[in-house]
Amino acid sequence: MSDFPIVSAGHGITRQVLSDHPDLMVVAFRFGASGAVGSLHDHPHVQSTYVESGRFRFTLGDVEKEFGPGESFVVPSGQTHGCVCLESGTLVDCFTPRRDDFL
Repeated sequence: MSDFPIVSAGHGITRQVLSDHPDLMVVAFRFGASGAVGSLHDHPHVQSTYVESGRFRFTLGDVEKEFGPGESFVVPSGQTHGCVCLESGTLVDCFTPRRDDFL
């Protein structure tokens, strides 16, 4: 269990840092209901996303793609991305370097 707090990350979404180091951070995003939106954004960090549970439609640059349990992908530094939750679930994201704004 993480010692980091669970914080709101938007309507129906929570975020919890699971582990961190200056070079790497692991974060769980829990989507409580379908329709919750991870807004389009970009950042300088390379991000990998693993769908632990649920189903999500991601926008990755100019492409939209659905992902379900056990699937993963990488978001390059600076790429605009976001998602819509189709079935409630959890995403596990890794960032390099860590997202200091999440601490």
